[in-house]
This record gives sequence, C-alpha cells and structure tokens, in this order.
Amino acid sequence: MNSYKTVFFAIGVLLIILGVFMIIPFFIQFIYDEKNSAFLSSAAITVFIGILLVLTNLEESRKLNLQQAFLLTVLSWLSIAIFGCLPFLFSDLNLSFVDAFFESMSGITTTGSTIITNLDSTAKGILLWRAILQWLGGIGVIVMAITILPLLNIGGMQLFRMESSDTAEKILPKTREVTLIISIIYLALTFACVIAYCLAGMNIFDGIAHAMTTIATGGFSTYSDSIGYFQNPKIEIVSIIFIILGSLPFIAYLKFVKGNRKIFFIDVQIRGLIYILIISVLLMFIYLILNNREYSLLENLRISAFNVVSILSGTGYVTSDFSLWGKLPLMFFLFLMFIGGCAGSTTCGIKIFRFQILGRFILNQIKKLVYPRGIFPMKYNNEKISNKFIYSIITFIFLYFFIFFILATILSLNGLDFVTAISGSASAISNVGPGLGDVIGPNGNFNNLPNLSKLSLSLGMLLGRLELFAVLVLFFPSFWKN
Repeated sequence: MNSYKTVFFAIGVLLIILGVFMIIPFFIQFIYDEKNSAFLSSAAITVFIGILLVLTNLEESRKLNLQQAFLLTVLSWLSIAIFGCLPFLFSDLNLSFVDAFFESMSGITTTGSTIITNLDSTAKGILLWRAILQWLGGIGVIVMAITILPLLNIGGMQLFRMESSDTAEKILPKTREVTLIISIIYLALTFACVIAYCLAGMNIFDGIAHAMTTIATGGFSTYSDSIGYFQNPKIEIVSIIFIILGSLPFIAYLKFVKGNRKIFFIDVQIRGLIYILIISVLLMFIYLILNNREYSLLENLRISAFNVVSILSGTGYVTSDFSLWGKLPLMFFLFLMFIGGCAGSTTCGIKIFRFQILGRFILNQIKKLVYPRGIFPMKYNNEKISNKFIYSIITFIFLYFFIFFILATILSLNGLDFVTAISGSASAISNVGPGLGDVIGPNGNFNNLPNLSKLSLSLGMLLGRLELFAVLVLFFPSFWKN
C-alpha cells in the first residue's frame, strides 16, 4: 500500500478542491433564499475525507509509475463522481443513490444526461452544482488528455505528447505546469462566454451556468427545454461559437500562447473538425429545406448549425425535438455521436484524429495493392506514424464499438426498446447526453430507466471519458505483475 501513497494523496487533494467548490452553491442558496444544508454537509464530508487521505499519505517522493498513473486516472474520476453525488443525495430532490450517482457521473464526464424531471423548478444551488461538475470535468478532461493519456499510449493519444513528458515520473510536475496555463485559458473562455450570453439576453445566473457547460461541452441546462427555452437566435449563435472554441484541442491554445500563431490554421485535426462541421451543416440544411418549409432559409441554417455542432461536440444542447424530423436525421446524428471532436479538447467520441489516421491507413493499403513495390510512409501533422501506432488506433475503434454493442445489449435485456437501447449506449460511451426516441430523446429523460440501466450507462460514461483502456487495463492481472 505504501507504493500507492502518491495516488491516494492526489485523490485527497482533488476531494479537498471538490469540497471547496461545494461552498459556492451553498452561498447561492442564501441569495435565492433556499434553506437546505445539503452543500454544507457534503462539503464537510468531502473535505474531511480529502484531508484524511492527504495526512495519511504524506511522503517526500511524488513519483508515479505506469500502474499508479492508470490507477490514479480511474480512481480520481470515480471518487469525484461518488462524492459529487452527495449534494444530490442530501437535497430535496428525494433521489436514490443510483440516481444521484448517475447525475454526478453524467456531470463530471461532461455527458449531460439527466434524471431530474423538472429543471425549471429545481433549486438554484443544485442547478449551479450541475454546471460546476461539468466545468470541473471539462478542465479535468483536458489536463488528462494532454499530460497523462499520452504517457499511457492509449489509442494513439501518444501523438499529442508534450515536450519533456517522456516518462511517467514526470507526470505530476508537468501536470502542474500545464494545468496553470490551461486554467487561465479555460477561465478566460468561460468569462468571455458569460459576457456573451448576458449580452445576448440571459440573466447573470443562467449566463454563468450555461457558460460553464458550454465551454465544457457538457450540455447541462437550467431549464428542461435546454437552450430552446430562450427562443433567442442570438443565444444560439453564442452557443455555437463557444462550443466550437471548447471543441478545439487545448494543446493548440498552449502552442498559440507559446508563440505559434499559425497553429489554428495548420493543425490537421482542427481542419478536419471544420470540414466535418461544414459538410454536416450543409447536409442537414439541405434536408431541412426539402422537408421543413415552416422556417426561412436563415432559420433552417441556424437550426442545422446548432444541432450539428451540439451533437458532434457531445454538448447535447437542444432547441427542438430533432427526433420528429424523420429517420435520416436520427441516423445522421447517431453517426456524429461516434465521431466526436478533437483530442485534447472537452469533446467526446472516438475523436477526429483517429478517423483521419484510419482513412490514411486504408488509402495507403489501396496504394500498396496497386503498387506492390511502392513505399508509402504515413505522416500526421508532419510526424511519422508507425504500424504499432496505427494498430493501437484500430484496436481502440474496434473495442469502442464492441463495448457499445455490449451496453446496447444490456439495455435491451433490461427491457428498453431498440432505439432507446442503441442511442442510450451511444450517448453514454460518446458522452453526448440526450439519446434518440421518445424515452431519452431531446424532450425525454433518463429518470424512468431501471437502476441496472442507469448503472450500466454510468459505467459507459466513465469508459468513454477515460478512453476505454485506462479503465479496462486495471482488470488484467498481468498488468500489475509488470
């Protein structure tokens, strides 16, 4: 157990930070005259456990080996989800532990699925806590994707390894340095988003709550009708802009700050995101023109852009029930759920860079069939790609869909209909939020799902957010023997 002191020390620090953030909704309760001790009690328990872990795991060395890095990654997210559910559990919502845990896991993984049926009348403290969870989850995803996952060689994430991050022993020092820069950028984007929302017509509370979940591409809203509640095109445009900003790889922001002013124009993954967005918006725009003559051209363009950006990024905001548009949009949005956004951003899914590399690999294989003696080296962002690297990406994509089908099967065996099972599984592992159909669609809710389904979906959210392997490798005895 002594060899894992650094792991538990780090978890203790994270719990203390989480407990401190619980104080913010506590003060909001006074502003809105909400009498409930849920956040004070939750903060006290969380900080107490955090301090206990810190004091019992003090040591001079702060180094991590590979096994400890994996363990820290998984236990951090799991412990935050567990302690993050305490305010829901102690509130007046009368939630069971499964429901509270589901809501917390959905928040910290920036998924956006919810079991709360009437957000319009829900206490402001709870609404803000949901936003805070997603905001913390968003910055946690970025730090993890830039500093830890590349070191673990998970599904091609080593492509985004930062300089001087060659060994696992350098994880903590490098994380501190990167986290500081990312936090400033993240805060700046959030603050700008708050101002933009307020100028577009939101009140200050809604502006702060929605800014947090927009930059985190999480999708929790303060209203059951999500962004559609406002019926304000300006707010939708602000959402589109800042969701895209949150969808860009934060490693590009870091390089921009360090002097690379052309990074946003030359990065292959960013260009891929823009191409996919443009093509997807145009396809939905043409479809709506042909099938929805109720709106003008500009309105159809705005509706298409908003829903494509929201689903592709995994944000999950909705303005209308797109499940009523027909079967083609349902299949198209299901496809976008799997693609996801850029690696190193707050977005979800398989990630664009994996599809780009897979496409180049397939094209390369075709060239080899045509020119058997030809040599066709593969590069991505001017970096040479090895066969081992490509195989790790192919394995990741295969495992992604394999787990998706397992989740869908479990949901089906639990009594859910085909559309709900398929879309629920996709939304969980892709961390999107709303599913498809009448039950968990844009106007639906996850509240009526059986507990086994909620726990299965919670596991899917964790697997999807931690890039699958970070969780699954812990269950292989051989990994712990190396």
